[in-house]
Amino acid sequence: MAFSYAIALTGGIATGKSTVASLMSLNGMRVIDADTISHQILDSSFNWVEETFGKEYVKNSKVDRTSLGTMIFSNPEKKKILEDFLHPKIRDEIEEQSIKQDSFKFPYLIDIPLFFENGAYDITDSVVVYTPSDVQLDRFLKRNKYSKEESLKRISSQMPIDEKKEKATWIIDNSKNLKHLQQEVEDFVTIIKDKYLKKEK
Repeated sequence: MAFSYAIALTGGIATGKSTVASLMSLNGMRVIDADTISHQILDSSFNWVEETFGKEYVKNSKVDRTSLGTMIFSNPEKKKILEDFLHPKIRDEIEEQSIKQDSFKFPYLIDIPLFFENGAYDITDSVVVYTPSDVQLDRFLKRNKYSKEESLKRISSQMPIDEKKEKATWIIDNSKNLKHLQQEVEDFVTIIKDKYLKKEK
């Protein structure tokens, strides 16, 4: 059975989830990355993307994720078509990797952006990378160079970050600097190791 030792790592757009996933790895935690899996599946499905959405979204046999994303976030119907195609494939791959990770009998993270939104994973524990919504918007604007309207559209496509914070088992605060974030991650890893070792005794 998959997900026996899994902890869902989630957050919102531009809250720093990818940075936290990297820091977790550096601190000895194993991480399954749903975004990486999604990109691999999407790139290998470029023929389907071309047939479904048009040739303009594929360049040199690779999906142009930026232009596809802009179109998808402006069209709920097409967004659903893409999600209905991708999500079952992503889940199957995550489940397969999860079964392998469970064999080590030690907690690991699954980086799932839409963990709370989709409810597709039977995982009890979760850790949310939290950034206040105003800081989240500011970081997204600086990182992606989208208009404020486009940025708000993308952020609002997910559950509000404060709502995710309320649902989380643990919270990693990313409202300050990198040094503070590194300490938050180290503290979390210590909590997980202590919890696991106590469970084993």
